[in-house]
Amino acid sequence: MNKKNKTAADAARVLFLVLVLAFLYLPILLLAFYSFTGSTHIGAVRGFSLQNYVTLFTTSELTDMILGTILLALGSAFIATILGTMGAIGAFYSRRGVNAFITSLNQVPVVNADVVTGFSTCILLVVVLHISKDSYIPLVAGHVTLCAPFVFLSVMPRIKQMDPSIYEAALDLGATPFIALRDIVIPQIVPGIISGFALAVTLSLDDYFIATYTKPATFDTISTYVVNATKGAQTSIKTALWALSTVIFVIVVLIVLGMNIRSMRAEKARLENSVRRGGANV
Repeated sequence: MNKKNKTAADAARVLFLVLVLAFLYLPILLLAFYSFTGSTHIGAVRGFSLQNYVTLFTTSELTDMILGTILLALGSAFIATILGTMGAIGAFYSRRGVNAFITSLNQVPVVNADVVTGFSTCILLVVVLHISKDSYIPLVAGHVTLCAPFVFLSVMPRIKQMDPSIYEAALDLGATPFIALRDIVIPQIVPGIISGFALAVTLSLDDYFIATYTKPATFDTISTYVVNATKGAQTSIKTALWALSTVIFVIVVLIVLGMNIRSMRAEKARLENSVRRGGANV
């Protein structure tokens, strides 16, 4: 490939990257821009204003909805993290056939449509077992069912990277299986557990279909509230949701940046320690 063709290929790759980034982030940035204006609809700018953010944080209807969604996400993610971690550890230390069966079974909720999961959870708990939606049990159960398989997928690679002989050595030295699990296995898979928990929180916050089928009539998550708000809510409420979208986007960006910075520092520290050990050995 000559220099001219290489330059054209580089330009094409850059253009493709720009188009992808624009497709992903331009709508969000546009929404964030209008959240700082007094406009009542996209397309007309009425000057700088923070009224949308004032409405967002002073309207009890919105603050209660946000708080309820966060508590649901944290609670569901906590339960799903426990179940997903236990499932991954149990599958890893099971016989090969059992391991393959559990891993395959875990794929079903992952590839299954959320609407099927939500509807089936509602049928089982509400219709068959007669558990009232007002108890929040169907809602939490649906979100745990959604999140736990993804925790399993986050934890399993960490377990596979672990040296199994360490666990076996702990047993040979007199540790009980529980102590070996607590002191040997769990500390080595903590990064996978944290990643699974974060993913579970994100999935719970993003869910719409499961919440629609299983939530109490008087409760709304962010997703269900936003969808319902487009059907006739006050204009001030609709534009306050622009501010809510912006706040969520900024929080996510900060979390991702923080995680990347922490990972880079940990990798740098690991390399420095390796260099020091190499120098000491020399």
